[in-house]
Amino acid sequence: MTRVLAYRFSAFGDVAMTAPVFREFLEQNPDVEIVMVSRKNFESLFADIPNVIFKGINLDDYKGFFGLNRLANELIKEFKPDLIANLHDVIRTKILDKIYRRKGLKVFKINKGKEEKERLTDIWNLNKVQLKKTVERYADVFREMGFEVNLSHQLRPTSNNKSGIGFAPFAQHQGKMLPLEKSYELARILAQKQKVYFFGGGKKETETLERWEREIPNTYSLSGKLSLAEELNKISELELMISMDSANMHLASLMGTRCISIWGSTHPYAGFLGFGQSEDDVVQIEDLTCRPCSVFGDKECYRGDWACLEELDIQKIVEKI
Repeated sequence: MTRVLAYRFSAFGDVAMTAPVFREFLEQNPDVEIVMVSRKNFESLFADIPNVIFKGINLDDYKGFFGLNRLANELIKEFKPDLIANLHDVIRTKILDKIYRRKGLKVFKINKGKEEKERLTDIWNLNKVQLKKTVERYADVFREMGFEVNLSHQLRPTSNNKSGIGFAPFAQHQGKMLPLEKSYELARILAQKQKVYFFGGGKKETETLERWEREIPNTYSLSGKLSLAEELNKISELELMISMDSANMHLASLMGTRCISIWGSTHPYAGFLGFGQSEDDVVQIEDLTCRPCSVFGDKECYRGDWACLEELDIQKIVEKI
């Protein structure tokens, strides 16, 4: 049994994207085991994948070089890995890589395609092309180790009883989020025909979604009510998820649920479309030459009017259903 120690500590959606890759990689390489080191609260993402051992840590316990050195030693002592997979490639994980190399371990890291992404998000570059999908970039790390990995890019429904529509109207950054009045109007239209479940988190989002639940018949807010495991289970039972380019799209992918995704300043070209999700279910304004101006949606709008979201017609979303 070859044991791979993998780490990715970042945003929820990025970590969620590793899970379907692990599943297919391990099915094709049953003599491999992955120890996934990430934030404690992400454990449920990997719960049902055979041959994955999840190690949740609190990064505040391992600050600075000495903290990371202690973490590296603890992980070696506990898991005795054969190979190291850095699926993050930021300063923190570069330091871990160095420590592991000094100990004689072979380290393989993701190529995030930074320069290509900078070209893609240059608003003066009018020749935009599809970049490699992030899930393929994760798979490349295992291919470099010498393993065969062929990703299916197919959804795998985990539940047969599907009903209702999930709607996650929030995202971490403004550049990814439909204006709330548009989302409210969309929820109103959807709820006329189907039960609509709202997904969100945090105090402000929960308050907003509970207000929507009171005002729009046939809707129900799940915000702040479920653990991650319960949320995944609910998503698996939905007929459809509607999400911004954010974590809920990736959770839908993980549970094999079709997702209509809404894109503003970001673009599927950067490689972050949910695993197995269809290009046909992407809703975006095609003819804005400034798009995408950002990989993560965290930049200010250089036009100042957020046309990529303000001008998006919600009828386009309704038609996809």
